[in-house]
Amino acid sequence: MTFAPPAAWLARRPASSRRWLGWVPAGVLCAGAVAVFLWCGVSARDLAVFAAYLGAGVALPGTLLWRALTGGGRSVAEDVAAGLALGYAVEVLAYLPARTAGAPLLVLVPSAGVLCAFTCVPRLRRHWRGEAPRERRHWRGGAERERTPAWSASAGEAERERLPAWCAWALAGVVAYLIAWSTLNLYRVPVSAAYVDLPYHLALVGEVKHHVPPTLPSVLGERLSYHWFVYAELAATSWVTGIEPVTLVYRLATLPMTAALVVLVAVLGRRLGGSWGAGVAAVGVAYFLLGPVLQEGVVFTTRPMFTAWASPTQTFGALLFAPVVLLLTSRRLLTGGPLVTGGRLLTGGPLVTGGRGCWVALVVLMLALTGAKATFLPLLLAGLLVVVAVRWAVERRVPGAWLGAAGITLACLLVAQFVVFGRGSQGTTIAPFATMRGLWGLVTGVAAPELAAVPVTPLLILTVVHLFCLLCVWGGVAALGRRALEPSMSLLLGMGAAGIGAAVVLGHPSDSQLYFLESVRPYLSVAAVCGVAGRRVPWAMVAAGAGVALLAAWIEVPGDAAVRVVVPYLVLVVVAGVLLWRRGAVLAVVALLAGYAVPASARELVLRVVPEGREVEIPAGALSAGRWLRAHSSPGDVVATDLHCRPVEAPGCDSRHYWVSGFTERRVLVEGWAYAESTLSRAKLFVLPYLEVPFADPVRLTANDAAFRTPTAENVRRLAEDYGVKWLFTGMNPELGKYARLRFRNSSFSVYRLTAR
Repeated sequence: MTFAPPAAWLARRPASSRRWLGWVPAGVLCAGAVAVFLWCGVSARDLAVFAAYLGAGVALPGTLLWRALTGGGRSVAEDVAAGLALGYAVEVLAYLPARTAGAPLLVLVPSAGVLCAFTCVPRLRRHWRGEAPRERRHWRGGAERERTPAWSASAGEAERERLPAWCAWALAGVVAYLIAWSTLNLYRVPVSAAYVDLPYHLALVGEVKHHVPPTLPSVLGERLSYHWFVYAELAATSWVTGIEPVTLVYRLATLPMTAALVVLVAVLGRRLGGSWGAGVAAVGVAYFLLGPVLQEGVVFTTRPMFTAWASPTQTFGALLFAPVVLLLTSRRLLTGGPLVTGGRLLTGGPLVTGGRGCWVALVVLMLALTGAKATFLPLLLAGLLVVVAVRWAVERRVPGAWLGAAGITLACLLVAQFVVFGRGSQGTTIAPFATMRGLWGLVTGVAAPELAAVPVTPLLILTVVHLFCLLCVWGGVAALGRRALEPSMSLLLGMGAAGIGAAVVLGHPSDSQLYFLESVRPYLSVAAVCGVAGRRVPWAMVAAGAGVALLAAWIEVPGDAAVRVVVPYLVLVVVAGVLLWRRGAVLAVVALLAGYAVPASARELVLRVVPEGREVEIPAGALSAGRWLRAHSSPGDVVATDLHCRPVEAPGCDSRHYWVSGFTERRVLVEGWAYAESTLSRAKLFVLPYLEVPFADPVRLTANDAAFRTPTAENVRRLAEDYGVKWLFTGMNPELGKYARLRFRNSSFSVYRLTAR
């Protein structure tokens, strides 16, 4: 008996059978995700309704529009992932006017219209099948013949193809790892002990579910200067499906976004790297390759992409941004190809000839990105300006299409700053070396306010080490050579440089400047992989680099803390320099640098799937009390509470307390104020931490707390008359019953209704 190799076995399978085999990894992954969510307490009803709406109401209309406007991608996986992003964008842009008009279910109108149009209009029906664009050639005698053209892969356009099975399994493995990490750190964690910021996200979902434009629900009347479009998406999903916002925020919502982003990063890597191997490698670098760590607890961050559920705004924005980059690296957008090429007419491509359909898709995605995560806009603008400068230097002409894209980006950036954020900055300021100043405090034990007076020289040294750690992850860009002058590579490198520069130059009270670095991580990873794609990677040098990093981590250097941190990295630099001097092989040095990052990356990936103990912060009975109040009040009612601080040991009041507004979906007079613009704008880096900034309106806070601490008829009446409060949410406080009507009580909380007396 002989066994045929897998390739030969697959070749003998019928075409229809091979087609279905390609869906096996996705099916296994979906089945695993369903099992995980059921195990973690999500009801079968919620899972079924969520999947139905996501598929038929978001992904399917988005996929049809993506194919019609852009001509579609190389594979069904690409179309569905990009279509999901476009579907999300359409959903959000439809929800805003629908909610403003008081009819949130009108969000379904665009999806229903798309499905009807693509069913009833004959020339649109082909997009259900995802047919590749076809070329119509005119032969002598007037006869016509159609065939599928083979466009140059280097130009970014090629025949439609199936995602290779090995690639599908690899990408499914990446998503499976992310599911395992999320399960241990979120899905199986009780709501009462989950990540500290999730109640804040939940409160914003409740706010956008009932009010557009929104305000900060935990501080009555405070402007919401934040990226809030993802909460519009979750609110729309909650309205349509009836799923509780807490289930969406703590369980379901971010997984489809994360999975689609993995696919789109692989697609971009395949397009620019020339093979699916490059695409999978780009995903691996983006998610799993981190900078070397040579001393415990001292991390020169390369900002891993493990913020999927901790920052829904970042996840949603990253997904919307990925197809924007795909469009900008496509000839269809910038030249109108492949609609017309070589004098031949192509059919089945974008609806609007000359690439205008791609521009429509670009504008829709950019408009959604404006309120979803404006962090990406200055990065994109920087990348586009780099392309314009390089094209002018190389071709001595102004590239109009790239300038047009830059103009759209600039317009969206201005809308974000002046409309969405209302000129607010959420505490972001120009503060060179702020990231390394914080690390210096960790290394030396220097605390604020002395940390603000640290001289520039040690910070500059730490910044150089930080840049070296970034080079270990993305050193492949050094091997790009003349490819760096290509528009696609110039775009990625320009965005990457802007992201790194922002992390160095900007500062934020909670280090949010590092989101700029995280935002460009996938694109620097793609560029780095393209630098080595098609070459024989010296894996022995990778192994050698890992060994050198392990040895350097054991080096004990006499001297102060800063010297002990810097010298081991200096050893790595010297080894790489000697290798470059002796062999002059850039690829070998790139492999060595990547090897430096392997030990820390492997350790981090193991620790990510080790469950951590979490303390309960939300008392028992909070959810039931909040939902009772939601059911017995109107969305416009104002709630007062004496709960402002997290139950943790901290100097002053840690005012990241948002679960009252989150569970009730009601605006609160004063709850938590840590993330308010009025708080972050008054924080001073390394002098006054934002968690120690007092509430901006002490008169309001005093009046609020007086009604609970020393309840009198006058104190309670003042809340009702001066601030419009109708409900009081507190613990056990029998004295309040003399001046307000007790409507609900459980073992931990009481809810009172203010009545006119």
